[in-house]
Amino acid sequence: MKSGLYLKLSVNGIKKNKKLYLPYLITCICMVMMFYLIDYLAVSPQFAKIKGGDTMQMILGFGSGVISIFSLILLYYTNSFLIRRRQREFGLYHILGMGKIDLVKIMVLENLIISVLTIAGGIVGGILFSKLGELLAAKILGSNAGLSMKISVPALVATALLFLVIFALIMLRMIVSVYRLKPVELLKSEKTGEKPPKANWIFAVLGLLLLGVAYYLSLTIKDPLVAMIWFMVAVVLVILATYLLFIAGSVTFCKMMQKKKGYYYKTNHFISLSSMIYRMKRNGAGLASICILSTMVLVMVSSTTSLYLSMEHGLNLRYPKSVQIEMYTKPEQTEEMKENQNGQIIELVQKVLKEHNQTAENPENYRMLTVSGIVSKNEIYFNPENAPGVNEVNTFDHLKMFYALPLEAYNRIMGTNLELAPGEAYLYAKDSDFPYDQITVENSGTWRIKGHLDKMISNGNNMANMNSSFYLVVPGLEDIKALEEGNVSVYGVNGSYEKWYYNFDLPCGDEEQIQIQNEIDKKINVLAEQESDTIFFKVSTDSRAASRADYQALYGGLFFLGILLGVVFILGMVLIIYYKQITEGYEDQDRFQILMKVGMTQKEVRQTINSQVMTVFFLPLVAAGIHTAFAFPMIEKMVHLLAFSDRKFLILVTVCSYLVFALFYIIVYMVTSKQYYKIVSGKQEESLFS
Repeated sequence: MKSGLYLKLSVNGIKKNKKLYLPYLITCICMVMMFYLIDYLAVSPQFAKIKGGDTMQMILGFGSGVISIFSLILLYYTNSFLIRRRQREFGLYHILGMGKIDLVKIMVLENLIISVLTIAGGIVGGILFSKLGELLAAKILGSNAGLSMKISVPALVATALLFLVIFALIMLRMIVSVYRLKPVELLKSEKTGEKPPKANWIFAVLGLLLLGVAYYLSLTIKDPLVAMIWFMVAVVLVILATYLLFIAGSVTFCKMMQKKKGYYYKTNHFISLSSMIYRMKRNGAGLASICILSTMVLVMVSSTTSLYLSMEHGLNLRYPKSVQIEMYTKPEQTEEMKENQNGQIIELVQKVLKEHNQTAENPENYRMLTVSGIVSKNEIYFNPENAPGVNEVNTFDHLKMFYALPLEAYNRIMGTNLELAPGEAYLYAKDSDFPYDQITVENSGTWRIKGHLDKMISNGNNMANMNSSFYLVVPGLEDIKALEEGNVSVYGVNGSYEKWYYNFDLPCGDEEQIQIQNEIDKKINVLAEQESDTIFFKVSTDSRAASRADYQALYGGLFFLGILLGVVFILGMVLIIYYKQITEGYEDQDRFQILMKVGMTQKEVRQTINSQVMTVFFLPLVAAGIHTAFAFPMIEKMVHLLAFSDRKFLILVTVCSYLVFALFYIIVYMVTSKQYYKIVSGKQEESLFS
């Protein structure tokens, strides 16, 4: 057979099946374009020079990996649908005299045509939109990008190689599928899988158990760090449970409803329920995929949007004062040395501010001890091996940050007039509970909890720490010293010592604040060199203005990646929905025409179709909403690690995201369902759904 005939058959096969291939081609082009765009930004040396660009590039590097894996799964999955729809055609070719090698040649040529068109089209689209993406990313970072357009050779090569590998794997699968099937099987392939489904109680119950465990983890985990550790475990459990419930659980439920004679033997239930069992058996995996993709879009878009829109709020939580100065004490320092050096630094700061005609507003000067410990009931251990009931597996569940400060500092800064007797303390528990009336710290002492505080001095460190924490307000410095010595007794030279803080606000703009901070930092270094004969503080300075760019890079990068991945997942979801509608249409066409011939009216057929199709295609949307609702507690704790604590705002954004997504889902359903109704009704019955 001449090679020209193979090419002609391949081109004609794509053209005649354009209803199937056009959405596939568009999706492939979009996937290639998205990957090139992300990879272009991730490796662009020009974008790295933008303020915060290097941080965003690290985030986008992760995104390119996600798109790579998702593209392989999606295109491999949807291509299997295309092959199944055309197996009858290939079977006919085989009956007419073509060998399997001829069929393979046709399919290889089709795959080559599609791969060349989509890779070339996607790369061209990526190049054209790369500058727009760069400008948008720069805008999110609060910077500007040049208008010159450049082609990234590394991104181009990586994109071409990735999708050539994906199409090669798809082609290999096509070849294997042809050689494994017999001509008669090819002709009857569309009719396979029509045996009455059986209820699989084991998989259905397993799905419920896995989903219950995932929901339990989300609802019961209190510590943000533990939530982050267990998040991927919960995600895997939800994915497995969703597939099991959609594939096995739905059929089992329908079978259970069939046994209820009072419900099943009704006109409107008999046909719908019987057909629904077959629908869920055929389409359970696809519907589960739609549900998972929908959940991923909702979680990703709602969380990243909340972070980005509340970026300033998060920045203020992490840096409650314009400038923060931390003075790390050393064990060799006497109390007098600490007092003198603290005074020297405050005096130095005042001189710098005077040079800039500025005054420190709302200054705070206090001392605090910061340590980590393992909590076991009402006891805190510095050595994990001494903590009862704690092992290597659950250490993170019990790990807490522990802060201690004197009562005098708390009253002075918070404007309170609390009192404590020796051996008493006030406790403030952040992101955790402490239902005991006393607390014992290893090698340090025991304090009776006089009361629980509802507010605490914030220096931003508590927002930076990933663990939940306890604050202990103690009567005096001797208690701080006891806690310090207890920690040092376990860790030795690596023990923790108290820190002094001097934090204040400035009314000037960001540029001047950064300049003031830099001058303070330099002069403190000079002072430390001048005091080289004494044991001087180790000092670090930070400012809200200097950290703003980093926050914009982190929050903006997550938001930008969330939008891009959201678009990619939506494309995959739309393609699966479209192909599901086409599949349902062809499989239901003969069935519903037979129903009309045996006496059902057009109205009854239409009602039956509408109820089944709407149930099948809106079930993933409902399930995605339930998944998102149960995932919310864990998401809230994870974004808390990024200095986000506005729960009401996160709820609002999540609800709005779901409503917008639901509206989009409905529009996609309405558009794709037209193809379904057109196929089901057939040419003679087209008026049935008009």
